[in-house]
Amino acid sequence: MTCICCRAMTSPSPSPVDMAFALLREGRAVDAQEVMVREVRAVEARHGRGSPEWAAVQCDYGHVLLNSDQMDQAVECYREACSGPPPADPEGYKDRLTYRMNLGMALQLAGRLDEAEAELRHNLRERQGFYGREHPGYAFALEVLADVLMRGGKTHEAREAIEETVGNFWRNGHEKVAGALAVRAEIMKTAGMDGTPFTGLEQLPDEIIAVMAEAVLNRIDRADPRVGMALLRDLVAALEARLGPDHQATLNTLSVLANLGRNSGDQTGRVDALRRVVAAYDRQGRVEDSVSALMGLALALTDSGDREGGLGAYQDARARADRLGSPELTSQVLCNWGLVLAEAERFAEAEQRMREAVAYAQRGADHEMLGRAQIALGLFLQHRGRLDEARQIVEAGLAVMDPAHPDAIIGRSHLGAIHQGESCGCGALGDTLSAAFRDFVLARLPADLLSGLDVNIVDGEFKVEVQLNREPAPDELDHLNRVMNAATAEFRRRVLAS
Repeated sequence: MTCICCRAMTSPSPSPVDMAFALLREGRAVDAQEVMVREVRAVEARHGRGSPEWAAVQCDYGHVLLNSDQMDQAVECYREACSGPPPADPEGYKDRLTYRMNLGMALQLAGRLDEAEAELRHNLRERQGFYGREHPGYAFALEVLADVLMRGGKTHEAREAIEETVGNFWRNGHEKVAGALAVRAEIMKTAGMDGTPFTGLEQLPDEIIAVMAEAVLNRIDRADPRVGMALLRDLVAALEARLGPDHQATLNTLSVLANLGRNSGDQTGRVDALRRVVAAYDRQGRVEDSVSALMGLALALTDSGDREGGLGAYQDARARADRLGSPELTSQVLCNWGLVLAEAERFAEAEQRMREAVAYAQRGADHEMLGRAQIALGLFLQHRGRLDEARQIVEAGLAVMDPAHPDAIIGRSHLGAIHQGESCGCGALGDTLSAAFRDFVLARLPADLLSGLDVNIVDGEFKVEVQLNREPAPDELDHLNRVMNAATAEFRRRVLAS
């Protein structure tokens, strides 16, 4: 979930925002929003629109929207939190400063960099007047501004801002120096600086170095791929020298480096990184982690052209998973192994592994793993022209899976092709995505509200046309808009980005 600044919460029982985030973790974004909408209305009824309590709940609602990838909607909540005259009491004013910084961060995440820069500069002027320039409270917003400037191509200004930020946190002994160092490292690499940005950190304790590494990894998805690769190579070297090759921060960084290597085509670097991860887990006796790393290595070897090496890695992973006695983990290994065998046209062996994967998953308690194994086997059988068998197995898999899961989407597209007597449904994926989007929306609306809902995918984005059956009440219209926004964000994140 996206990290953003929150107010301190001291309630001993779960608050509405706690419940909303719990629902988000379950993939129930619409339900999470409904919890917050009810809370916003309740607070407005008790305290009035524009009150400090109302501003606080708007900020909480913004956090929920931001973490369900609804950036523009989150911006509006943070903007509401900043509306009205500044509070007179110091604590209320500090909250307002936080809300405005969150607004700047949300604008950045929404790609609205000019607006973000303007809001953050405004926030810095307010913070300088309230805290003074040497206080960490000033540097909080300066770090965010440095990030915005970098993403806007203003690397010189960004470097000046982040150096001041790092100096401020360092002098104040503030733990946020770790995150600021991560931002500085990316800015320096983006600006084309030679050498490593991870020098001169000997005075920092090991735990701060580990937090800095985590902050770098949390930023990598939004970095330029070439910058990200260079940054991670430098970070691995720094972590191995400081924390050692077996430290979890080192291993996490190697794993992310391997993922970037896959996307960038650096298969040699990817294989090397994963071999180092497997060796480290072996040294520590962490068998379950080694199995997961071996599956990654097997895929990397296969992608690099060493198919036999990849199959050997799967065999090793299966033996380890069997020793652990985890049917779910064994099922996952067998399913992936079968897919590689199918690509090698070793069909009898592939079917054997996939059927074993289903059998092991049936012994476990993970319904998603069972559904994935069944869908993989069903698609294999479909592609082999065995449509009756395939239909039964795919239907069984879909029955136990979240309909928005990427594997379920693929399974549904192939099931439609099976019903039409076709041996492949890969080309029908767009239609299936549209149908799944439509089902997601209709399941969350009154049955008599819509007379039609047309969903198409254009240039990777959902385009939706709604036909109303009747005039909606204001609350129904608001709910309809929330469902549409949540559906768009959910399917973009879970399906189109997969």
